[in-house]
Amino acid sequence: MPTLKRIVEGNDTRLGRGFDFFIQFLIVVSLVTFSIETLPDLSQAARDILRYTEIVIVIIFTAEYLIRLYVTDRKLSFVFSFFGLVDLLAILPFYISTGVDLRSIRAIRLFRLFRILKLVRYNAAIRRFHRALLIAKEEIILFALVASLLLYLSAVGIYYFENKAQPEAFSSVFHSLWWSVCTLTTVGYGDVYPVTTGGKIFTFGRLATGLGVTFLPGGVLGCVRSKARELEDNQTAAEEA
Repeated sequence: MPTLKRIVEGNDTRLGRGFDFFIQFLIVVSLVTFSIETLPDLSQAARDILRYTEIVIVIIFTAEYLIRLYVTDRKLSFVFSFFGLVDLLAILPFYISTGVDLRSIRAIRLFRLFRILKLVRYNAAIRRFHRALLIAKEEIILFALVASLLLYLSAVGIYYFENKAQPEAFSSVFHSLWWSVCTLTTVGYGDVYPVTTGGKIFTFGRLATGLGVTFLPGGVLGCVRSKARELEDNQTAAEEA
């Protein structure tokens, strides 16, 4: 008979896999019920059913959290680990009534399926992606700094062009940041747009640079992922030799 620790923390037994899949099933149920609650014109009976379902799920998740805390050898490390914090945040608002519904954060826990299902191919892909991020760390930091600077300068520029013509939409540099974000990402919602000639010309230049800034990280990550795959293949070949 497997021990409680082996059932909760491992997945090499039938009970362990059953426990993990049961928790994942409850996560999916809680996400579905959370989404249903947002539907308008729900009857009071339906709301009561959803409420009771949430209470039962929270009780089970609370018991699971306490069991995991009990069986782990490094309790403090578990509490402050990524999944430990996610598990706590998913149940804590229910007890302290913060007014902030964090049930949707339970979706993050579904990443445990990578471990449960032993998806080696996807684990390898994750390792390559992590290695690619490490290789391109300096480029990503530089891109983030350049993008932040461009966002600010764009907000300043459009503010000077459009403030007098549209004082409500571009009342300050901070208000202009929304336009800057939409333009940099080439989303273009159309809720805020320039009407002056200078603002339109400035926007054209901003769009041209925005295209390059938007697609640059994808190109960099694509190159470094190829490099990471090459390094992994070389390492595998060296181990087999």
